[in-house]
Amino acid sequence: MRYLFILFFLPLFGFGQQTDSVDFIKIEAEVTPNTLDKRIYGKVEVSFKTLVQTDSVYLDAVRMHLKDTLKSFQGIEETHNVVMRATEDKIWFVADFHPGVIYRMIFNYEASPTKALYFTDSQIWTQGQGKYTSNWLPSIDDMNDKIEFDLTLIAPMDKSVVANGNLHKFVILDNQIAWKFNMEQPMSSYLVAFAMGSFDMEAVTSKSGVPLEMYLSKKDTLKREPTFRYTREIFDFFETEIGVPYPWQNYKQVPVRDFLYAGMENTTATLFSEAFVVDSIGFNDRNYVNVNAHELAYQWFGNLVTETNGTHHWLHEGFATYFALLAEREIFGNDYYYWKLYNSAEQLRELSEQGNGESLLNPKASSLTFYEKGAWALHILKDLIGEEAFKSAVKNYLEKHQFKNVTTEDFLREVRGTTMVDISDWEQDWLEQTAFKGEPALSSLSKNVFLKRYFELVALRELPIMDKISQLEVVLRSDNEYLGQEAVYQLAGEDEVITEPLYHLAISHENLLVRQAVVSSLSTISDQLAIPCEALLMDDSYVTQEMTLLLLWNSFPEKRAMYLDQLKSSHGFQNKNLRQLWLALAIYTEGYKVSAKPIFIAELQNYSGSGYSYEIREKAFDYIKTLKLFNDEVLHNLVNGSTHHYWRFRNFCRSLLNEVLKNPETKKALLLAKKGYSVKEKEYLDRILK
Repeated sequence: MRYLFILFFLPLFGFGQQTDSVDFIKIEAEVTPNTLDKRIYGKVEVSFKTLVQTDSVYLDAVRMHLKDTLKSFQGIEETHNVVMRATEDKIWFVADFHPGVIYRMIFNYEASPTKALYFTDSQIWTQGQGKYTSNWLPSIDDMNDKIEFDLTLIAPMDKSVVANGNLHKFVILDNQIAWKFNMEQPMSSYLVAFAMGSFDMEAVTSKSGVPLEMYLSKKDTLKREPTFRYTREIFDFFETEIGVPYPWQNYKQVPVRDFLYAGMENTTATLFSEAFVVDSIGFNDRNYVNVNAHELAYQWFGNLVTETNGTHHWLHEGFATYFALLAEREIFGNDYYYWKLYNSAEQLRELSEQGNGESLLNPKASSLTFYEKGAWALHILKDLIGEEAFKSAVKNYLEKHQFKNVTTEDFLREVRGTTMVDISDWEQDWLEQTAFKGEPALSSLSKNVFLKRYFELVALRELPIMDKISQLEVVLRSDNEYLGQEAVYQLAGEDEVITEPLYHLAISHENLLVRQAVVSSLSTISDQLAIPCEALLMDDSYVTQEMTLLLLWNSFPEKRAMYLDQLKSSHGFQNKNLRQLWLALAIYTEGYKVSAKPIFIAELQNYSGSGYSYEIREKAFDYIKTLKLFNDEVLHNLVNGSTHHYWRFRNFCRSLLNEVLKNPETKKALLLAKKGYSVKEKEYLDRILK
């Protein structure tokens, strides 16, 4: 009875994490997601060693139900029964556990996760960042306990699965397949992940022999090369630059629908937003290169060595940001590297001047601080101690603490061990101080010849156009896109008689950002620039095409049909930016394809539905609102969006829904249609209509 008494009263007390008393060694799990009821059914075998005498051990498990009878093993021989109970957020094992003994528990469970596991369209995927894996898999929220996870995913025959580790084998089960994955090294629970969907995979091998698997939805396979462009180059660069071989068996990447972030660095298995799935034109504006490099860098900085707590979060984010930037410098050049540093410095300086600067050691600091200030701290540190000492410190830090948890002091100890340079001022200025050190940053930036020229060009902003026209022309005849972009911005609002020749230079410039600057800075297009700007409708940029179409459509009403005909087959990015703009303009343009307008309206309204990603839906709702095209279907889609798992889109839909509900007829229509809605949609509608 003693154990039962403890279990019934456990929720009344506060319990810290148990890393001092229990070491979880391995979790083997067989997981079956059920799309129909959005539930998880699983079987777990967990091995752990108690470090002290204790009468209770737990796994973090949020709102899980235990099934069947627990089996308990001590060593290899079955011993006494263990009392087990599931509470609101844990599964407890209660017995006399002895120090140094390895125990193994086997049990079945089921759950209906409200976070961390998502059923989207025809995909299922997880996102455990922080401490959320315990919503779908009994595990340990504390990232200080590293565990070997071996997952088996039960999937329909027509689905593929991506998960941590090596795909060990397939097992055919009637009309399903068991995908068995094996991890060889331990990791924190938040890095456990899987994605299930209709994926197609292509693999390449790194110089060091590591398999690099690149997955895409089968409908997107023609976009594989531009989406994953430079993947092998980034991987090979990191192994050389970091000086420590990639620490895991393989590396996989898969884009998923409605992902919560740009990407997530799950050990060996990065999931990222399908917004980065692009063709060769889309690559020029919205490529995956930075996110690709950033998520890969975490495999060393965050996954191999993991922070002990949020005070040291910059050891993940700052390092990943900095090394991703180094990889981009390798691909795009030195000017690109310094341009990105300059832009992040401007953001940090503004934050600091507003009195909102933050210490890198503040566990509640913003992403801007952890990512960008962290990268700046490392950039300045390398300048201070020299590249050789910096690389040695990083290598020693990773090798000494691999598969363990670290603090900032662990890294600083390795830095001090590789250099005679006193870093105490750097620690104060870049780790502890809240203000951004603008002067040292500017001094570092000014070492770059391109940025020195840029600062000189910026200084011309206040001069009359005639006093700088020749200098702007020289810039626009050069090949630097950042300088050319600035030169174009300085033409805005000036006398077109003077600036027209320079605009011609800019429109025909070989660099995208310069051409893009023309249409982004003009409020209307003159007759003299009409023909050159019309050429930008076919520019190698969906952003340029979108801006140009709208600008030309507004500037030359008599040519609207011609412009629309030119882009009638274009869709643009994954969010269909061009197609949706085209539909809105085609619907609005008087006399244009009148008989087809109902078809255009129906297509635009359809894009607001749950069969599309939230990026597509949000853009569709914006155009529908502008054109006043709400109907019963769109209203239902809006209610559905108000229950979406992605909070930004959900809040957008809720705000728009509140706006349209101000119309009594709309409210009446929703009440009449409500009985055809899902339970979740009805509950939300009932709540806001009270």
